[in-house]
Amino acid sequence: MDPSILHELSRLDPAVPFRASTHHLHHTWAKTFFSRPELYLRPQSVPEIQQLVTLARRCRRRLVTVGSAHSPSDLTCTSSWLVNLDDFNRVLHVDSETGSVTVEAGIRLSELGVRLEEHGLALANLGSIDSQSIAGVITTGTHGSSLRHGLLSECIEALSLVLANGQLVRCSTTNNPALFRAALLSLGALGIIVEVTFKAKPSFNIAWRQERYSLARVLNDWSSGLWTSHEFVRVWWLPYEKGAIIWRADKTDLPLRAPPKNFYGERLGYHIYHNLLALSSYFPRILPWVEWFVFGMQYGFRAGSVVTEAVEPARTGLLMNCLFSQFVNEWALPLEKGPEAIGRLSAWLHGDAETARIPFPVQGLWVHCPVEVRVSDSTRNSNLRPFLDPTCREGPTLYLNATLYRAYSRDPPCRARYYEAFEWLMRDMGAKPHWAKNFTTTGPHELRERYGQDMDEWLTVRQEVDPDGMFVGEWHCRHLPLTPADDTPDPRERLPLLERERERRRPDISGAGDGIEWVGDRRWKTQPAQPFVDEKSTYELPPDHAPSPPTTATSEESFDLLAKGEASILLPEGSGRSQRA
Repeated sequence: MDPSILHELSRLDPAVPFRASTHHLHHTWAKTFFSRPELYLRPQSVPEIQQLVTLARRCRRRLVTVGSAHSPSDLTCTSSWLVNLDDFNRVLHVDSETGSVTVEAGIRLSELGVRLEEHGLALANLGSIDSQSIAGVITTGTHGSSLRHGLLSECIEALSLVLANGQLVRCSTTNNPALFRAALLSLGALGIIVEVTFKAKPSFNIAWRQERYSLARVLNDWSSGLWTSHEFVRVWWLPYEKGAIIWRADKTDLPLRAPPKNFYGERLGYHIYHNLLALSSYFPRILPWVEWFVFGMQYGFRAGSVVTEAVEPARTGLLMNCLFSQFVNEWALPLEKGPEAIGRLSAWLHGDAETARIPFPVQGLWVHCPVEVRVSDSTRNSNLRPFLDPTCREGPTLYLNATLYRAYSRDPPCRARYYEAFEWLMRDMGAKPHWAKNFTTTGPHELRERYGQDMDEWLTVRQEVDPDGMFVGEWHCRHLPLTPADDTPDPRERLPLLERERERRRPDISGAGDGIEWVGDRRWKTQPAQPFVDEKSTYELPPDHAPSPPTTATSEESFDLLAKGEASILLPEGSGRSQRA
């Protein structure tokens, strides 16, 4: 470990453990990106988190917080310090009567579901997987597929964060509402979420049914019950077959009934599918046949020929098998635009340029399936709306997700042109990208135009709670206007702890495939050490927390802002930020 880190650590409370290791290799779940952080930290308490934030600030290091790293982008890549909260995962409080639950932010949804079930409770909604931490779900705007629900974060009642000055701050709809709206979809750029209070529902089972339909029928039923006849609905579109799989589910009191075995859910079918995808990288023209064969074996070769049903606990029944490493590129647009979007993309894939109106050639291009089609409706949520919520304000939202599998971690040859055309169509239809996916932007100000004042207010909060850029990196620079448009071209002059990308290279790692090793700039090697400034606490920790180092403070009424070094100032009331959705 760098001697300067050890020196600064010696100045802090020796009773607070510093659980750090070196030589850690980080990678995303899909192994699309790899990085080698200088330190890998696994704190187990709030004081430990506060202390590592203080140490990072003194040592001029960026901090990145990671859970399952399920986002296939470089959002969690760093050459600085990587903080994993897997050991910070306790359930702190459960009120079975009101459904109010408080947990430490590192708990995975899978474990949380089991713990809630012990109290007769469950999350009201889930996405396709439950491997994420609850903090990760909040950070990137995770959603399920139901017009009776919005983002998963809509159940959040309060959050506690450790900010860049080491201060513990609690926020909710009534305390620090601007910070609350920013933190409900923070992109990891505000601080470290440490505690989450949310409203759970009485536990429930779901009865689900799935079968194959023609695409024509799906589009015909689009506005006449497809999405409203059941609480949970998902569609997988098969573009070459011009068909779709529709999965529907509702709460039920029926006895549990396990789902039947299926083709690629078993070992043989799984490996057949995997190897066909691998073969298609060399012979892409077979992909329409692969779609016909694999999804015929899985769901039947004709519409309605195979119907699959089951009754499961919601915490498992709402999930799906992600199968293989994959790129995912998902955008949110108004639900009523769905038939046009699907129709134009379908026309493009089938060579009908006049109908598609997508200015990219499709000749020689063959893509994977399915295209995942999901919905939500955040207008039903009476709580504060996250500033960076990509869903529609005026009505239901449709999500289109163009999935590309990476058989044996190899990138499919269609990726660049397919995603270029898909993103062009999404922009043409006024869509916004899902923050955790593999999207590109034309520059840091593109999304500012789409989010307008909400983006400006999020940026204002972000700058106030982290003025040195301790929690931002290259991904944020690429997609967000962290500094004004007329400012210096290098945002590092405004944000001295911001980590920029130095290079991307092929990793010398067994099994990495076409994964990319991300290397940061390691600016601390050229920056002067930060002078030590004695810190003063403004507020005391609440009684339910263990004692903390004297460098920390907490508040439910306001949050301190880092001004110079380790000093802080108090944000005045009515600072101009909107507190309502």
